[in-house]
Amino acid sequence: MKLNLKRPLAFFDLETTGTNIGADRIVEISVIKLHPDGSEEVKTWRINPGMPIPLESSLVHGIYDEHIKDEQPFKDLGNAIAEFIGESDLAGYNSNKFDIPMLMEAFLRAGVSFTLDNRHFVDVQNIFHQMEQRTLKAAYQFYCAKTIENAHSAEADTRATMEVLLAQIERYENMEWEDKKGNRTIPVVGEVEALHKFTNLSNPVDFAGRMVYNEQGEELINFGKHKGKRVEDVFNVEPSYYSWMMQGDFPLYTKRKLEEIYTRWNAKKAAERQAKAAAQPKPAEQAPKADAPKADYPKKEFHKPDHTKTQSYQNKPYKKDEPAKPVNDEMLQQLALKFKKG
Repeated sequence: MKLNLKRPLAFFDLETTGTNIGADRIVEISVIKLHPDGSEEVKTWRINPGMPIPLESSLVHGIYDEHIKDEQPFKDLGNAIAEFIGESDLAGYNSNKFDIPMLMEAFLRAGVSFTLDNRHFVDVQNIFHQMEQRTLKAAYQFYCAKTIENAHSAEADTRATMEVLLAQIERYENMEWEDKKGNRTIPVVGEVEALHKFTNLSNPVDFAGRMVYNEQGEELINFGKHKGKRVEDVFNVEPSYYSWMMQGDFPLYTKRKLEEIYTRWNAKKAAERQAKAAAQPKPAEQAPKADAPKADYPKKEFHKPDHTKTQSYQNKPYKKDEPAKPVNDEMLQQLALKFKKG
C-alpha cells in the first residue's frame, strides 16, 4: 500500500543547539517533499544560529561552530524554507513535540508568514511507539532491515523517517489496534488524515503540549496548578494567568494560541455584558409636569409719573453753599449756655 496523497507531504528533520524550544536555535533543516505523483524534492539548509553550539549537541549531530560560522541566519532563510514547504502537510519523527514547535518558533521569531492551520501532521514516532515502542535507529532496522548511514545528519534521518512510514503502512495494513478505552480500529492506513488522527492522540493545541483539546474540542491547561481545567474557566477565576503566561518562558506559538483563546474569551464577555444591559428594563419616562393653575390675583395698576411735578423740582434752583463764619465771643457764649450744667 502506498501513500494516497491529496497534496504534498513534507518530511523534515531539524538539528539544533539543544532541546529548549524557546531558547535553542536551528543549525540545520532538511526537507523531503513527497508529491502525490510519487516524485520528490529535497532541500537542506545549514543555518547560523547566532549562538555557540554546546559541545554535547555537536557530539550528537556532528555540526560544530566552525561548520556554520559563514552560514546565513534563519531570518534570511526563513522565507525560502516556508516557500519550499508551501501548503504541504508535515511529517517527521517526534515532530509534533519538537520539530514543528521549534520550526514555528523560528518562523515567528523571524517574522515569516507560515501557518499550521488546515494542515495534517504525521508523527512517525507516535506510530512506532504505539505499535512497537522503539528508537528511530531500531525502527529503521525493524521495519526496513537497514542501518542508517550517517545517523544524526538531517537528511539521513529524514530519509530514514520517510522509509519507516512507508514500511509501517505496509506492515500494519488491516491490523487492528485497541486504545485505552477498548475501542478497536485499523489506524495505520495510506491516508494522511487518518495518520494525522492516530499520531495526534493527545490532541495538543500548541504542539509544545502546554494546552490540549478535550473530546468536546475545548482547550485545557495541560500543566501546573490548573492542569485539566478549561482555559476559559481559568481566565474567569484568574484573569492575570493570561499575563503570566504571555510574559513567561513559553514558546511563541504557545503564546499565539493563548492569545487567540483570550481574544475569543474577551469577545464572549463583551457580548454577555451587552446582552445583560439590553435585558435590563429601562426607567419609565417621566411625564412632563403640568403647569400649576395661576391664581386670579387683581392686576396691579401702574400710574404714569406726573412730569409736571418732576419738572418743578428740576427747575428749582439749588442753594449755593455759603462760606463758614469765623467763631466769635457771642457764639462761644451761646455754646456755654447750651451745655451749662444745672
